[in-house]
Amino acid sequence: MTFQELGIAPELIKAISELGFANPMPVQEQVIPLLLKSDTNVVALAQTGTGKTAAFGLPILQKIDLSLNHVQVLILSPTRELCIQIADDLMDYAKYIEKLRIVPVYGGASIDTQFRALKKGAHIIVATPGRLIDMIERRAVKLDHVSKLILDEADEMLNMGFTDSIESILSHIPDESNKLMFSATMPPEIARIAKKYMKNPIEITVGSKNAGADNIKHICYTVHAKDKYSTLKRIADFYPNIYGIVFCRTRIETQEIADKLIADGYNAEPLHGDLSQGQRDTVMGKFRHKTIQLLVATDVAARGIDVNDLTHIINYNLPEDSDAYNHRSGRTGRAGKTGISIAIINMKEKYRIRLIEKKIGKEFVWDKVPNGKEVCEKQLFHLIEKIEHIEIEHHDIEPYLPIIYKKLGWIEKEDLIKRLVSVEFNRFLQYYRDAEDLNLNEAFPSRDKGGKRDSRFDRDSRENEREDFTKLFINVGRSDGFYPSMLIEMLNKSNKGTKFKIGKIDIQKNHSVFEIDSNNYPKVIKSINGLEFEDRQLVVKVDKEPAGGGGGRDRDRGGSSRDNDKRKPRRKK
Repeated sequence: MTFQELGIAPELIKAISELGFANPMPVQEQVIPLLLKSDTNVVALAQTGTGKTAAFGLPILQKIDLSLNHVQVLILSPTRELCIQIADDLMDYAKYIEKLRIVPVYGGASIDTQFRALKKGAHIIVATPGRLIDMIERRAVKLDHVSKLILDEADEMLNMGFTDSIESILSHIPDESNKLMFSATMPPEIARIAKKYMKNPIEITVGSKNAGADNIKHICYTVHAKDKYSTLKRIADFYPNIYGIVFCRTRIETQEIADKLIADGYNAEPLHGDLSQGQRDTVMGKFRHKTIQLLVATDVAARGIDVNDLTHIINYNLPEDSDAYNHRSGRTGRAGKTGISIAIINMKEKYRIRLIEKKIGKEFVWDKVPNGKEVCEKQLFHLIEKIEHIEIEHHDIEPYLPIIYKKLGWIEKEDLIKRLVSVEFNRFLQYYRDAEDLNLNEAFPSRDKGGKRDSRFDRDSRENEREDFTKLFINVGRSDGFYPSMLIEMLNKSNKGTKFKIGKIDIQKNHSVFEIDSNNYPKVIKSINGLEFEDRQLVVKVDKEPAGGGGGRDRDRGGSSRDNDKRKPRRKK
């Protein structure tokens, strides 16, 4: 199958050929002919990196009416980075289409500059939900002639709390417009929005629904919690050409791990919510140009990162849910290439690996952390390969050769090779000479001859599942002056006589996330819903139904500056 056979116009084929597009990928083969032949609603499920932008981008570019000076296509993306990436890709595809205007609209950049660009007119807008709502409220953009709405990374948008924003934007778009949702997974909220706003949508699934990509290998290392960082270093040393993302749970941990890696001589940088937009752009620029080998990031900070050729994803901490793991691992093994997703866990987290396996439909390889000798061998072979394939610039080195021959000519060939290797390799030999074994002997679940896991492992997993936590969202955060101590006090006062366990608490800018043991979370929701905090009614919802999303992460909701001790929740009368 070729792009010509799919029906793509010559000027588009010329542009994508220059970009290195040879043959369409599976999602493109299914989506492009459908969008070219008819105006229909589509829900397309495919992993990140499978060519979704070209799948919807090429048909919409081909069908744009340049004689009409209004917005015909609106593309929504969850993050600034992805918004810019989509707009850049579309501009590359449309290189030979004259007078086409594509305007990216996103937070973290000058709103006045974007306002002026919209005033000049746009055929296609690529936007983040929050900033687009700002533009609608400023009357800088009208969407009443939009014929196609595309939600890219729809599940990510819902996870980030954009449900209300998306529904608000949909209210400004004609009912008869075509709507396309592209998503890696199919959570219930996606199905609800599709049912409400899309008439008879066609569902296209590339691979299995909610499953992980086939070209990604999943590896699990089980170690003591205190040995996690040593294991991370060992992984980085065992893969000399590693180019990947290390995922941590919190901003503080992200910064700490990045600082340790930098101090130990690794090319690493942190990416988290405490960085300014300028700092974030600088880090991502280094990472895209491979100046940085390891990007240490939180899930929130890494959303929308679109970088090709990643070799590894390392889960320093497992994510809160299996869908998040799928999104993490899907950042490697893109465009038909292979990738490795590694989880570093302790014994108590073994059951969570089992849950992830069920979700992605693939089994982990329970591997041993490489020992010192294995790491040294890998580094040595890497060095030898570099020496073997290095390109020699004769005109640059020629003047120095007589001195080099005079200084080294007396050394035998075998001894010279030893000395050369030692110059580069002694550091690893010394570091790993007495390296300890980081593996836990009891960490490896046995399998029978048919490949099935030991039933005892599954029984342990089920026991842990019963002790699991449920993640809840509450519609107040840092900007409201809300702190963990207030949440704990609120929970205790509202649930007197009930014994429950509190897990992790994450106070974010406009909302907060906290965990309650799964046996008691319905009581907690009931006890807090109906309270007021600073004249705002509190709303608590289970994960996948974020409360108070409003404008999402591009819009601030402003909070009071009163002292914390004055903020007391009360029951609404």
